[in-house]
Amino acid sequence: MTKHIISLALLTLLTAAVQAQPVVRDGVLADAAGRTVYIFDKDTPGKSNCSGGCLTAWPAFVAKDGATPVGDFTLIDANGAKQWAVKGKPLYYFVGDTKPGDRNGEGSGGVWHTVGGAAKASATSGTY
Repeated sequence: MTKHIISLALLTLLTAAVQAQPVVRDGVLADAAGRTVYIFDKDTPGKSNCSGGCLTAWPAFVAKDGATPVGDFTLIDANGAKQWAVKGKPLYYFVGDTKPGDRNGEGSGGVWHTVGGAAKASATSGTY
């Protein structure tokens, strides 16, 4: 039973992860609903190196069909879907963030980070 509940929760999060271009919320990149997105130091520009158990904890921030990137944002191929990237770095959610504005994944393992700085200049505080 617990396995089914966890699977359903993960499916719900992954379904919700299909979004429009990131926006700036409280100084960091987030989706339109305010959920923080992260970058992974082990990724290379244009390529995700997060798979298997990594994607279970860090679901890809997948773009809506027909999404058009602007500024520093791009879309990369992520197992048949299009994943948002900033300056070529793929973007992810963290399953430990339970509400908009959470940043529980910041610094995780020394390789997961919120996105601020120059990337913010390309985003607006509105939604796309």
